[in-house]
Amino acid sequence: MPAIRKRRSTFSGAGQIGLRYANGKPPSEDDKRSKSGESGRKAFAIREAEKPGSGGGSDPLSCHRLQESLLSSASGYSNYRGILNWCVVMLVLSNARLFLENVLKYGILVDPIQVISLFLKDPYSWPAPCLVIVSNVPIMVAFFTERRLAVGRLSEKAGKLVHTANLVAVLFFPMVTVLILSSITPVGGVVTLAVYSILFLKLYSYKDVNKWSRETRAAKARSLSRSISCPLVQNSNGAAVHSQVFYPGNLTYRDMYYFIFAPTLCYELNFPRSPRIRIRFLLRRLFEMLFLMQLLVGLIQQWMVPSIQNSMKPFQNMDFSRMVERLLKLAVPNHFIWLVFFYWFFHSSLNFIAELMRFGDREFYRDWWNSETVSYFWQNWNIPVHKWCLRHFYKPMLKKGVSKWMAQTAIFLVSAFFHEYLVSVPLKMFRLWAFMGMMAQLPLAWTVSCVFRGNYGNAAVWISLIIGQPVAVLMYVHDYYVLHYSKD
Repeated sequence: MPAIRKRRSTFSGAGQIGLRYANGKPPSEDDKRSKSGESGRKAFAIREAEKPGSGGGSDPLSCHRLQESLLSSASGYSNYRGILNWCVVMLVLSNARLFLENVLKYGILVDPIQVISLFLKDPYSWPAPCLVIVSNVPIMVAFFTERRLAVGRLSEKAGKLVHTANLVAVLFFPMVTVLILSSITPVGGVVTLAVYSILFLKLYSYKDVNKWSRETRAAKARSLSRSISCPLVQNSNGAAVHSQVFYPGNLTYRDMYYFIFAPTLCYELNFPRSPRIRIRFLLRRLFEMLFLMQLLVGLIQQWMVPSIQNSMKPFQNMDFSRMVERLLKLAVPNHFIWLVFFYWFFHSSLNFIAELMRFGDREFYRDWWNSETVSYFWQNWNIPVHKWCLRHFYKPMLKKGVSKWMAQTAIFLVSAFFHEYLVSVPLKMFRLWAFMGMMAQLPLAWTVSCVFRGNYGNAAVWISLIIGQPVAVLMYVHDYYVLHYSKD
């Protein structure tokens, strides 16, 4: 009797699609995720069953096999999405409780009108905006110096002297003005000095790049050509292109002010440009800027100010345990405000400016939140400053024979100076907390890199951000309140 073979039924691709979409609708994203999670669990179970000695196929009545618990590192399991969602829910609930407790204890303290007094003491006297307007003077000094250097009307030695005097004036003129004028508020002083600090870095880069261009220029200086910041030129196929700019064709007013307002600290003759302005992207960033600015003001008024006021007495009495408790209590809202400020400035604001100016390089930050070392954090959380330090400070020092360790230490010294400059001068107090906090990053970076690895290193970086750096700022704010309001 011939053997009877059973035919295995198959389905064509159309039949499979028909069965898959039997309800007339394609599978949703949730169905796909659930199926992918289920398939992952099945694959994980199959791998465990196929392990030697697991007993997966030896006894059909067996319900046990050799396997690790899911939370063990040896299990190979990595889908912790539910635990991450639980952490987010717990974070929201805990902060909601703190918000209700704050409102019940202090009431509503948010006052948008009060924000104006942070910038102006006298509505008829605007010293901070006037200082910002005056910043056009050093811009023009640097611009005309480069134009005369390009045509040979000024020697390199004289040009270097003019640039040095101009850069020194950029730093010290606003500092002296803020210290002398009593009508400038601390917030207005911070904004003014931040503008001049950015201008200092930009003009330094402008000086260096034009010097490098003169050194590499093979032919005579051509006549001034149009800048990269001029309107687009239409190609024969309709595509938007830019004409390349060569030195000294970049020495125009439009090119100079394009660089001044561009979201970068490093000058180039030909910046990467985006083809068009995306209106929807621009409006989203504008909405984020306005919303987050109001959120920052509300958090500072409602959360930070009462905590700082309550921390005065423990500091005056030198109650160490209460001081630690107050610092820890202040570190959490301060860190949260710092995170909101980071997103507001580095993502919303800089992307808004870049989109408006069609500036193509949008790498303003990298994945600093995954930092396993302190050095990685400082190299990735503020890319514009990192690029400037690498291009105009670190590499030139290496070319001069300075060791890497000395060059890195010099960069931290410069960074510590600017942190102290932006805090002590507007508050008119010199406590060196910011300077010491920045210099403490050197031994901290060495300790974290040598002692901690992987997730432990990342946790150490987060702890240093939450407790370390914000404490220096809080010490300044506390000292300022003690000096000015201790008798109230």
